[in-house]
Amino acid sequence: MTAPQRAANAETTILVIDDEPDLRTLYELTLLREGYRVAAAATVAEAHDLLQQRRYGAVITDMRLPDGSGLEILHLLRAGARPERCVVMTAFGSAENAVEALKAGAFDYLTKPVDLRQFRTVVAAAVQTGSASPVVAPAPAGLPKAGAAPAQPAATAAVGHAGAVALARMVGDSAAMQSVRQRIAKVARTMAPVLIRGESGTGKELVARALHAASHRASGPMVAVNCSAIPENLLESEFFGARKGAYTGAMADREGYFQAARGGTLFLDEIGDLPLAMQSKLLRAIQERTVRAVGSAQEDIIDVRIVSATHRDLAADVKAGQFRQDLYYRLNVIEVAVPPLRERREDLAQLCVALLERISRESGLPPPTMAPEALERLRSLPLPGNVRELENLLHRAVALSEGDLLQLEPNDDDGFEPTEAEIAAVAAGPVPMPDDLQAYLDAREREILVQALAENRFNRTAAAAQLGISLRQIRYRIARLGIAGPRDTQEADGAGEED
Repeated sequence: MTAPQRAANAETTILVIDDEPDLRTLYELTLLREGYRVAAAATVAEAHDLLQQRRYGAVITDMRLPDGSGLEILHLLRAGARPERCVVMTAFGSAENAVEALKAGAFDYLTKPVDLRQFRTVVAAAVQTGSASPVVAPAPAGLPKAGAAPAQPAATAAVGHAGAVALARMVGDSAAMQSVRQRIAKVARTMAPVLIRGESGTGKELVARALHAASHRASGPMVAVNCSAIPENLLESEFFGARKGAYTGAMADREGYFQAARGGTLFLDEIGDLPLAMQSKLLRAIQERTVRAVGSAQEDIIDVRIVSATHRDLAADVKAGQFRQDLYYRLNVIEVAVPPLRERREDLAQLCVALLERISRESGLPPPTMAPEALERLRSLPLPGNVRELENLLHRAVALSEGDLLQLEPNDDDGFEPTEAEIAAVAAGPVPMPDDLQAYLDAREREILVQALAENRFNRTAAAAQLGISLRQIRYRIARLGIAGPRDTQEADGAGEED
């Protein structure tokens, strides 16, 4: 630690609550070496008296105390609307206690015996976050008596500029979306694991990024992992890293997701698709805050916040034996439910504007105006794919529309009805199934466009006419697929072309 950091810490006093004198002394010495001032208590009653006298930079408490528990300390802080963040220490293997503490409002927890490096990291984070929080009471006013019912916390918490920007990206003024944003602002500034639940296409990753941006870890990395996209035999090395020579092809040491997210947030998307064997290893990493890279003999301490997401009913998966109950409780300390589009239809117009602006920005075309009848037809669609399906519809409409007024194709809301020729073709032999349909279609479209452009010496007007589409449509497709033509023919389009 540098001298300026130690000097800054000298202005901060930490309250340590533990009834074991030796451990209390160890924590005090560790904090004093970091430059903090320290106050100590051995019981809930002593802690209550000290909290009556002043504010602290952070509070560290053991879970088991002679006259109560660490949960009572949490309740005292909440009831007094105190700004201090509280770190709770629990015995090894007491996962239930840790989860209970996080749900009660603890900033973080440590497992005893405490690793002092981890101890210093967590305390520094608690002090930083506590100092950034708004002080509700102007002076160290009296606290309610121990055992009094805790007051309800504020509905929202202060978020920085990055958090405000991330929350603003979540388009919609419906009551459902306002509730989601308030939930994010409220829970972002703790270390408690968050489970984001919602149907496919509702924007779960957007919620995860807002949680990260609104947290004290916003300056750290956010690593997003799609758990369903990793081959089972690579899961351990991808999550925990691997040492050189650990397996065939391991030519150098490689970090895993946990190491890459150090000091930030690890977002585990589609967590319900992890196989049971990997669930067990993930649970241990979360509980012990250590990981062992494949081929390594030593464990590395990890400092990440876990945010996970799923479209599955994990509670039902637990009952069916497809998901570990202990991991479910560990991940689902705080739940954020993202509403489907059918439950916030009033946001549809705002979503269309925001999505069209993004689509136009990506394609380099001016944003089109949506025809009122097009919006009405969108309102009538079921849109089971939620925002993702809406975005795909708008992409298609931008590509196929003529002029600046956006229209939906007449059959955009029709069901699929194959022709007799298509039925006969399928009956004659099965069509090869691509692993990624969109990538397959993009590749075929790119091949056709490149061929048409080459045959017409990269004259886009002529290529569009050959393919039976408009100049605007071919420009959109060229931009979307990233097709670049020769520099000397970039402006070879016919004179007087218009978008």
